[in-house]
Amino acid sequence: MSSVCAVSLGQLPMESWMSHLPRALWDTPLYQLAIPGSHNAITYCLDMNDGSPVDLTQPDMLQKLDKYMKPFIRPFVYKWAITQEYTIKQQLDSGVRYCDLRIAHRPNDSSSDLYFYHGVYTTLTVETVLMEISEWLDAHPKEVVILSFSHFLGLSQELHTLLLSTIRNVFTSKLCPKTEALTLRNLWALGYNVIVSYEHNICSCHGDLWPHIPYWWANKCKAEALIQDFEHRKEHGRPGGFFVTGINLTGDLKYICSHPTESLKDLVTSTYPALLSWVMEQSPGSGVGSLNIIAGDFITESQFVPTVVTLNEKLLKWSS
Repeated sequence: MSSVCAVSLGQLPMESWMSHLPRALWDTPLYQLAIPGSHNAITYCLDMNDGSPVDLTQPDMLQKLDKYMKPFIRPFVYKWAITQEYTIKQQLDSGVRYCDLRIAHRPNDSSSDLYFYHGVYTTLTVETVLMEISEWLDAHPKEVVILSFSHFLGLSQELHTLLLSTIRNVFTSKLCPKTEALTLRNLWALGYNVIVSYEHNICSCHGDLWPHIPYWWANKCKAEALIQDFEHRKEHGRPGGFFVTGINLTGDLKYICSHPTESLKDLVTSTYPALLSWVMEQSPGSGVGSLNIIAGDFITESQFVPTVVTLNEKLLKWSS
């Protein structure tokens, strides 16, 4: 393989970038590739008419304000809870291959339906979205998607069992067991293209569930502070398997109240130039300071996905 790509990886068709990677990368473990991810992937369909209270992960003060001043508070909640505007299929078409999925059972819901949540709950059920992902994978069999199920809210043991059954029924033979070598060549040969990680102790009993994928979250509202946090973490070395660097900024209650006309999207778009400049300096691989999955908000903004995919050119230069 020559040390220079004939075509920049960022110019590949993003809906099928994995299947277009140079042959030299087919045997590189996926946890050493640079993979673009979607933070809180299913917030494009938050229920604007949801009568449920804001979820219990929100600050106590916000829960109280929402209870007594819902018409005034909800617009603020939505502006800061929506992290993605595009549907899951559109995100996959744009090149996203890691999806951060946060699962909840609505309070006082007598059904066993599960939803996604961030502040409030989604209109789409988990099963509906998983079926959309499976249909997309049918049309893109050589693309591998990593689904991270986490931040479970209100799920009983029975609902966890039901969710696992749904995952298996939807993806069937697409599910990659955790015994397999995670290279594109191996997964293509075996017909696997879904990796499910599950943040719950039930995971250890199931061979088709991968353990929780560590997520580096800086909890900062300024790009400079977030970058500083990640540079400090890099000094201590990367985890051995998959891990996520979340370049998603966080507007805490103080920040939101002091910026009443802004939204999370305003914050993200204003800081993407600085964040993507930092991303371009990063390298995938197995080194101490190397990165793997890089997840962001509003992933179709700017050149987030091509910027991450292009990092894999550095692996080609090293292997030549």
